[in-house]
Amino acid sequence: MAEYPTDPNCIFCKIVSGEIPAAIVGQTDHVFAFMDAFPSSRGHTLVIPKAHYPNLLEMPTDLLQTFIASVQEVAGAIQAAIQPHGIALTQFNGEAAGQTVFHYHQHIIPRWEGQDRRSHGKDQADPEELKAVAAEIRAKLGWEA
Repeated sequence: MAEYPTDPNCIFCKIVSGEIPAAIVGQTDHVFAFMDAFPSSRGHTLVIPKAHYPNLLEMPTDLLQTFIASVQEVAGAIQAAIQPHGIALTQFNGEAAGQTVFHYHQHIIPRWEGQDRRSHGKDQADPEELKAVAAEIRAKLGWEA
Protein backbone atom coordinates (compact mmCIF):
# COMPACT_ATOMS: atom_id res chain seq x y z
CA MET A 1 0.00 0.00 0.00
CA ALA A 2 1.17 3.50 -0.76
CA GLU A 3 1.83 5.78 2.21
CA TYR A 4 -0.76 8.40 3.07
CA PRO A 5 -1.71 10.30 6.24
CA THR A 6 -3.35 8.04 8.79
CA ASP A 7 -5.19 8.62 12.03
CA PRO A 8 -5.46 6.07 14.88
CA ASN A 9 -9.17 6.88 15.34
CA CYS A 10 -10.13 6.19 11.73
CA ILE A 11 -11.54 2.74 11.00
CA PHE A 12 -10.60 3.03 7.32
CA CYS A 13 -6.99 3.90 8.18
CA LYS A 14 -6.92 0.79 10.37
CA ILE A 15 -8.17 -1.33 7.47
CA VAL A 16 -5.69 0.14 4.99
CA SER A 17 -2.80 -0.34 7.47
CA GLY A 18 -3.77 -3.98 8.03
CA GLU A 19 -4.79 -3.52 11.68
CA ILE A 20 -8.32 -4.61 10.74
CA PRO A 21 -8.41 -7.49 8.24
CA ALA A 22 -9.90 -6.83 4.83
CA ALA A 23 -9.42 -8.05 1.27
CA ILE A 24 -7.81 -5.20 -0.67
CA VAL A 25 -9.36 -4.80 -4.09
CA GLY A 26 -6.80 -2.22 -5.14
CA GLN A 27 -5.84 1.42 -5.21
CA THR A 28 -5.17 4.36 -7.45
CA ASP A 29 -3.33 7.57 -6.62
CA HIS A 30 -6.54 8.89 -5.04
CA VAL A 31 -8.64 6.00 -3.72
CA PHE A 32 -8.55 2.62 -1.98
CA ALA A 33 -11.11 -0.12 -2.57
CA PHE A 34 -11.49 -3.09 -0.25
CA MET A 35 -13.89 -5.73 1.05
CA ASP A 36 -14.26 -5.74 4.80
CA ALA A 37 -14.20 -8.88 6.94
CA PHE A 38 -17.98 -8.84 7.35
CA PRO A 39 -19.32 -8.23 3.85
CA SER A 40 -23.08 -8.24 3.47
CA SER A 41 -22.76 -10.22 0.27
CA ARG A 42 -20.06 -11.57 -2.01
CA GLY A 43 -18.35 -8.64 -3.68
CA HIS A 44 -19.54 -5.97 -1.21
CA THR A 45 -16.83 -3.34 -1.61
CA LEU A 46 -16.03 0.03 -0.06
CA VAL A 47 -14.26 2.79 -1.97
CA ILE A 48 -12.61 5.57 0.03
CA PRO A 49 -10.55 8.60 -0.95
CA LYS A 50 -7.05 8.65 0.54
CA ALA A 51 -7.75 12.06 2.11
CA HIS A 52 -10.11 12.53 5.05
CA TYR A 53 -13.38 14.36 4.42
CA PRO A 54 -16.47 14.32 6.65
CA ASN A 55 -18.80 14.51 3.68
CA LEU A 56 -19.05 14.71 -0.06
CA LEU A 57 -19.49 18.48 -0.20
CA GLU A 58 -16.12 19.10 1.45
CA MET A 59 -14.17 17.26 -1.25
CA PRO A 60 -12.42 19.40 -3.89
CA THR A 61 -14.25 19.13 -7.22
CA ASP A 62 -11.41 17.37 -9.02
CA LEU A 63 -11.10 14.74 -6.26
CA LEU A 64 -14.86 14.28 -6.19
CA GLN A 65 -14.90 13.62 -9.94
CA THR A 66 -12.02 11.16 -9.59
CA PHE A 67 -13.74 9.48 -6.65
CA ILE A 68 -17.04 9.08 -8.50
CA ALA A 69 -15.26 7.75 -11.59
CA SER A 70 -13.37 5.24 -9.43
CA VAL A 71 -16.58 4.07 -7.75
CA GLN A 72 -18.17 3.52 -11.17
CA GLU A 73 -15.06 1.70 -12.36
CA VAL A 74 -15.09 -0.61 -9.33
CA ALA A 75 -18.83 -1.25 -9.76
CA GLY A 76 -18.26 -2.22 -13.39
CA ALA A 77 -15.41 -4.55 -12.43
CA ILE A 78 -17.56 -6.22 -9.78
CA GLN A 79 -20.30 -6.69 -12.32
CA ALA A 80 -17.86 -8.18 -14.85
CA ALA A 81 -16.14 -10.41 -12.27
CA ILE A 82 -19.06 -11.89 -10.35
CA GLN A 83 -22.03 -11.14 -12.63
CA PRO A 84 -24.70 -10.03 -10.15
CA HIS A 85 -28.18 -9.28 -11.41
CA GLY A 86 -27.91 -5.69 -10.27
CA ILE A 87 -25.61 -3.34 -8.41
CA ALA A 88 -26.94 -1.07 -5.70
CA LEU A 89 -24.75 1.94 -4.96
CA THR A 90 -25.36 3.35 -1.51
CA GLN A 91 -23.55 6.39 -0.14
CA PHE A 92 -22.71 6.61 3.53
CA ASN A 93 -21.16 9.42 5.49
CA GLY A 94 -18.31 8.45 7.84
CA GLU A 95 -19.86 10.62 10.55
CA ALA A 96 -22.68 8.11 10.88
CA ALA A 97 -20.21 5.57 12.30
CA GLY A 98 -19.56 7.83 15.31
CA GLN A 99 -15.84 8.19 14.59
CA THR A 100 -13.76 11.21 15.45
CA VAL A 101 -12.01 11.19 12.06
CA PHE A 102 -13.96 10.55 8.92
CA HIS A 103 -13.51 9.31 5.42
CA TYR A 104 -16.37 9.83 3.02
CA HIS A 105 -16.87 6.40 1.50
CA GLN A 106 -19.18 4.57 -0.81
CA HIS A 107 -20.39 1.00 -0.54
CA ILE A 108 -20.86 -1.02 -3.70
CA ILE A 109 -23.32 -3.78 -2.94
CA PRO A 110 -24.05 -6.48 -5.54
CA ARG A 111 -27.70 -7.51 -5.56
CA TRP A 112 -28.58 -11.06 -6.47
CA GLU A 113 -31.76 -12.40 -8.04
CA GLY A 114 -34.47 -12.63 -5.40
CA GLN A 115 -32.45 -10.63 -2.87
CA ASP A 116 -34.31 -7.80 -1.22
CA ARG A 117 -32.92 -4.33 -1.99
CA ARG A 118 -31.66 -3.96 1.58
CA SER A 119 -31.03 -7.64 2.22
CA HIS A 120 -27.60 -8.36 3.66
CA GLY A 121 -26.13 -11.73 4.56
CA LYS A 122 -25.55 -12.21 8.26
CA ASP A 123 -22.58 -14.58 8.11
CA GLN A 124 -18.95 -13.55 8.05
CA ALA A 125 -17.42 -14.29 4.68
CA ASP A 126 -14.69 -16.86 4.17
CA PRO A 127 -11.45 -14.79 4.11
CA GLU A 128 -10.00 -16.93 1.32
CA GLU A 129 -13.10 -16.40 -0.83
CA LEU A 130 -12.88 -12.67 -0.15
CA LYS A 131 -9.26 -12.62 -1.29
CA ALA A 132 -10.13 -14.57 -4.44
CA VAL A 133 -13.02 -12.27 -5.34
CA ALA A 134 -10.89 -9.19 -4.57
CA ALA A 135 -8.10 -10.52 -6.83
CA GLU A 136 -10.58 -11.14 -9.64
CA ILE A 137 -12.00 -7.63 -9.37
CA ARG A 138 -8.50 -6.15 -9.10
CA ALA A 139 -7.52 -7.95 -12.31
CA LYS A 140 -10.58 -6.54 -14.09
CA LEU A 141 -9.59 -3.05 -12.91
CA GLY A 142 -5.89 -3.42 -13.68
CA TRP A 143 -5.21 -1.81 -10.28
CA GLU A 144 -2.29 -2.49 -7.97
CA ALA A 145 -2.88 -4.23 -4.65
